[in-house]
Amino acid sequence: MRSLAVLSLHSSPLAQPGTGDSGGMNVYVRELVSALAQAGVDCRAYVRRWRDDLPDEVAVEPGFRVVHVSAGPCDLPKEELPGVVDTWTEVVLDHITATGGIDAIHANYWLSGLAGHAIKHRLDLPLVSTFHTLARVKADTGDSEPQRRIDAESEVIACSDAILASCSAEAAQLEQFYGARPERIEIVPPGVDHAFFSPGDQRGARTALDLPPDRPVLLFVGRIQPLKGLDVAVTALAALPHRDAVLVAVGGPSGPSGEVELARVHELARELGVEDRVRYVPPQPHHLLSTYYRAADVCVVPSRSESFGLVALEAAACGTPVVAAAVGGLATIVEDGTTGLLIEGRDPAAFADAIAGLLAEPARARAMGAAGAARARGYTWSTAAARLRRVYADLTQRQLVDCA
Repeated sequence: MRSLAVLSLHSSPLAQPGTGDSGGMNVYVRELVSALAQAGVDCRAYVRRWRDDLPDEVAVEPGFRVVHVSAGPCDLPKEELPGVVDTWTEVVLDHITATGGIDAIHANYWLSGLAGHAIKHRLDLPLVSTFHTLARVKADTGDSEPQRRIDAESEVIACSDAILASCSAEAAQLEQFYGARPERIEIVPPGVDHAFFSPGDQRGARTALDLPPDRPVLLFVGRIQPLKGLDVAVTALAALPHRDAVLVAVGGPSGPSGEVELARVHELARELGVEDRVRYVPPQPHHLLSTYYRAADVCVVPSRSESFGLVALEAAACGTPVVAAAVGGLATIVEDGTTGLLIEGRDPAAFADAIAGLLAEPARARAMGAAGAARARGYTWSTAAARLRRVYADLTQRQLVDCA
């Protein structure tokens, strides 16, 4: 396996996580492609140009280039991106043809999947797909998606030569909701950069962030949108018996309802009387999040759905116990009662009870944090890249799936 085209139409590995539509997916693309490049695979990551002043190509490191492809206005809202997929696909095809062949395509998210599907048939190349989130899974938990997305995901899944799942829960969802063939599903967990995300001194982290040294600190990290459940974390804060606890929320509004959700959360905090105990922090450079994880007593992840949940893994790697919703990949990352606590449903009172229990038993919380850090050491990007290299190489020797 020598060369790879990585398609990431709507989320650039160069963008700041936590802003707009950038989040765990662009961290995934950046870290995975970097690990593949370091393993000797020449990778081109194709993204849609999201700012006018971006160069045509950015050499991130040897073997890792980001190619900016113009398709529609730079500030085009995410919900309008399906209208430029065909244009983007043609420009990517032209670039691949003009700059030399590739051995495989790896598409991320359904929009890139549509492009990858077309490129697969035009160039007779294997297609690997990672969806990150699935429309039918989101709809099952109360977040509806347009039918065109569901149809597109079904189409891409049916023709992908390999479908990547981050854990067994996501593999089961692919089979249950889309009828994916189990022999085409490859479980390849994401990793964590242990050079940044590792246990450290809590007091030093709090000093660096100007957080109180002797008050309980809860942490929420994620884009502010209904799916991620910041409102659950705020309501749980208000229900705690620890009236001096503070909640640090790192992230920015995302999606068409992001600003509305942020305003709703602010109003909720005012109504509950905890407005002065919620600290809103704008999106941070990814490596700086480790300081926030180390500063916290508990990381709260109350998402409605998560295919994996990098925030929970990064918090665990820093030795911070996680209280998370028992959904999707979170149930894989958090070992209930050992590395953190899983909550069935999204009742803020249940989250509050779990958090209060950890705050009342610091020795137990420390033991969970240590167990989480030990478990997180098994997740590395180099391991993910090694598994993927084997998948890519195997696919180049197989007959391609034909959906015609």
